[in-house]
Amino acid sequence: MFKNIGEIMLLFWRTLLALPQTWRQRQKVYDQFFEIGNASLLMVCVLSFFIGGVIALNFGPALVERSLASAVGGVVGLAIAKELAPVMMAILIAGRIGSAMAAEIGSMAVYQEVDALRTMNINPVHYLVLPRILAIAFALPLLVVFSVLVGWFGGAVVANYNHAMDIPFRVFFANLKDIVELKDVANGVFKSFCFALIIGTVSCHQGLTTIGGPRGIGRSVTKAVVNSIVLIVIFDYLLTRLLLK
Repeated sequence: MFKNIGEIMLLFWRTLLALPQTWRQRQKVYDQFFEIGNASLLMVCVLSFFIGGVIALNFGPALVERSLASAVGGVVGLAIAKELAPVMMAILIAGRIGSAMAAEIGSMAVYQEVDALRTMNINPVHYLVLPRILAIAFALPLLVVFSVLVGWFGGAVVANYNHAMDIPFRVFFANLKDIVELKDVANGVFKSFCFALIIGTVSCHQGLTTIGGPRGIGRSVTKAVVNSIVLIVIFDYLLTRLLLK
């Protein structure tokens, strides 16, 4: 475990040192950004809408019973902006994109394409890792902002049309505006940026260290997703403690 943590940190440091090569790899960054961002919008939209609806269904009736119907918008808004949107989107991207990164780079490692790059004096960190980490670092925060907006709308729809609540859109969003501040959304976006760096670095590391043929590729994909999710949950706690100070 400590060996893997050290290798992941070393890979992240080498990626930081490779940042001056970003302009030369701009086409690869754009291609990865499109794959992560645009291709994920539909799933993000569906997931976020129903997350907002579920939060409203869980907390709305209880608040209405206690004559706190006007607080439903604020509760849904805070829960989505500060916690659910960044964490759920990070887990979604870890499963969808992190696994793809590990599988693609792992296949190249198994079939000696990474060694071929080194033979041609092409640094695999510059060519393979840097574009992927940059793309996910830009794409995931934008997806989280989109997720927050869709989640708020989903919560408002459920609160408005559920007979146990029957909260008008105007009341819902007025309370949301009063309670949710810009820093709450910014905290969620900052969390998602940190999660993106974790997903990209862990997935690329698992890909580069793949051995053992197709079975090894499968193990690397599984490790990439599981390790990313575990680190996301751990860092979510640490970042929450940091941002609450």
